[in-house]
Amino acid sequence: MAATPTDSRRAETAPETRDRWRGVLKYDVPASLVVFLVALPLSLGIAVASGAPVMAGLIAAVVGGVVAGAVGGSPLQVSGPAAGLTVVVAELVANFGWKVTCALTVGAGILQVLFGVSRIATAALGIAPVVVHAMLAGIGITIALQQIHVLLGGRSQSSALANITELPARIGEISWVDAAIGIVVIVVMAGWKYLPAGVRKIPGPLAAIALATVLATLLDLPVDRVSLDGNFFDAISLPQLPQGNWSAFVLGVLTVALIASVESLLSAVAVDKMHDGPRSRFNRELIGQGSANVSSGLLGGLPVTGVIVRSTANVAAGARTRWSAVLHGVWVFVFAVFLTALVEQVPLAALAGLLVVIGMQLVKLAHMKTALRTGDLWVYGVTVVAVVFLNLLEGVAIGLALAVVLVLWRVIRVEISAGPSATGASDKWLVSVRGSLSFLSMPRLNSALAKVPESAPVTLELDVDFLDHAASEMISDWVRAREAAGTPVTVVERGRARIEHAPLAPPRRHTGGIVGLTPWRSQRIPVGDDAVADVPAPLRSIMAGVTDYHRDHAHVLRGHLEDVVDYQQPDAFFLTCADSRIMPNIITSSGPGDLFTVRNVGNLVGGSHGAAESIEAALDFAINEVGVTAVVVCGHSSCGAMRALLDHDGSRSQSTSGSPIRSWLSQAEPSRAALELGHPAGRSAARMGFNDVDQLAVVNVAKQVELLSRHPLVGRAAAEARLRIIGLYFDIRSAQVYEVTSTGIHLAGVGHHVSSMLEREAGVAPRS
Repeated sequence: MAATPTDSRRAETAPETRDRWRGVLKYDVPASLVVFLVALPLSLGIAVASGAPVMAGLIAAVVGGVVAGAVGGSPLQVSGPAAGLTVVVAELVANFGWKVTCALTVGAGILQVLFGVSRIATAALGIAPVVVHAMLAGIGITIALQQIHVLLGGRSQSSALANITELPARIGEISWVDAAIGIVVIVVMAGWKYLPAGVRKIPGPLAAIALATVLATLLDLPVDRVSLDGNFFDAISLPQLPQGNWSAFVLGVLTVALIASVESLLSAVAVDKMHDGPRSRFNRELIGQGSANVSSGLLGGLPVTGVIVRSTANVAAGARTRWSAVLHGVWVFVFAVFLTALVEQVPLAALAGLLVVIGMQLVKLAHMKTALRTGDLWVYGVTVVAVVFLNLLEGVAIGLALAVVLVLWRVIRVEISAGPSATGASDKWLVSVRGSLSFLSMPRLNSALAKVPESAPVTLELDVDFLDHAASEMISDWVRAREAAGTPVTVVERGRARIEHAPLAPPRRHTGGIVGLTPWRSQRIPVGDDAVADVPAPLRSIMAGVTDYHRDHAHVLRGHLEDVVDYQQPDAFFLTCADSRIMPNIITSSGPGDLFTVRNVGNLVGGSHGAAESIEAALDFAINEVGVTAVVVCGHSSCGAMRALLDHDGSRSQSTSGSPIRSWLSQAEPSRAALELGHPAGRSAARMGFNDVDQLAVVNVAKQVELLSRHPLVGRAAAEARLRIIGLYFDIRSAQVYEVTSTGIHLAGVGHHVSSMLEREAGVAPRS
């Protein structure tokens, strides 16, 4: 009997299915067990800190794992009860009671689903990161202030201010047994990262809680322990709607929905940076988070969000698919049903110690340093204080408002100066305006113009990218008044926004391109133009470019040339191809005096050919006279030299072997041979989808770097650590720069190394 198409498809998909399930068993099942061990103590602690039933934390962990893991759009993100919502939930429980809070969670979930369906998920990422970081820090401080009282043997107060003011009294009445248990947890958590890797395979939170519980049990210490009202199924209960106060209820729904959405999306973004698998689909992720919150609220669980701590553990443990998150929820369910007796042995002080550490981990020094560098420290500080001493929603609102005001101030800020001209003529004045000039800046501009003496000739220099009608009218009136009084005024407009354009159309921002990056082919001067009538046709595009440079760019470049007028001190010797599409200073964001550039066909180091003497002389001068610290070889895609080298064969050797280009390219024959023998850089480029010509270009860069490392002059300087030898590859289609090594090719730049650094800080091993 002939095989049917259905049979053929089944035969093709059967091996794929087996491979997929093997991957789940090999990677996702072990990872799910690790995440389960991390999630268990965190879920218990967050439930206690929220003032909710302890079992509500386990219900949320089960639902977050199974529902959000199966439906959500971030395959490796793990969801569950989060510390970021602890303060909000505690306040809601205090105001509405537990069952109404569950109804509120259902409402927040429905709202999240609507967010996802309406495809506005990415709008939540419009919140300034500094505000989110400050919000988390404020939550962390609030949690720590609450739980320090429990750790010392007391109860947390209703507000952060009360927790601070009551702390001295609590210290005077300290319960040393409770404090000792909590300190054990803190010490274990703080020192866990310094233990051997084999020990650290056990999650730190689990080890800390287990050790504290064992000590309390063996020593029969008189400490308060976790109390459960029934088993897992007894804790499941339907939510209730509030009896009045609907405005506060709706506000609570909106608050939980927004915070849970932002935290989940930011966590998904962070998780995407930790692995090289499928990227997150943000709208679907919100649908998954909303579905989980609806389910959790209906079952009597805490609100659910994506949790970065569990997600980091998931990626670090080697998870490959969403099955890891789903299975971790299954393991929590098994534990909550059959092993609840163990939970009742956990001291409350141990969970308090865990939450103090988690709270303080939300306050990150790196975020403060970033805020300081970027000028956002005020936003960070005000938001933290507002979250701690007011409430979460008001704190975030104040932080966002301050961030918006700061952005507006930065955008509309304009630099205005007025004073005697620096040309030496004491009677001449210069008024300089740089930035965005609008009606908001008119008072400052008027004050500057008023400083100019009535009889002094003045130059008004405008270097602005935005000029509205009000500002242009004020300037025009002032110029007319000065000229009517017989005082000369020279207006120099260096920016793209011009005075004469303002009355003709609504104002818009005029941004200039990269200096010198206006294609001549789109800037041709008409043949009939008298200004260029005597310019030969082949030069008109170049002369047009020079004209454009003098008009728009010379004054900008002049400022960059001030420090290198009399000498050069470049950082790198840059050997690249003569191809007209390669722009060394642009792809390295460098300026005048930064690169000592040498170009030839195919970016070859040279050998016995005459042109090699030029490269030898350049290397000698750059290393011994100028003192460069790096030698860079940069190849590129669609290289004509590499194509000629790859296409050359014996049938054409007689006609081309004597040509200068053929003679020169013979030096690259070792690169072609290396490609044919399977050079690692070529294989790496092939895996990235590069064609044969581009693979050869990558291998050629690697071979030229290898040749330079053996060069008597360059190799000796590299061995003495006086310089580094680097290979780069510029992909013209994507405009991206790659670093080429002897073993492969990867995206170049600081961002690549920052990603690796962030992964190391998060405890994630970078994947090859």
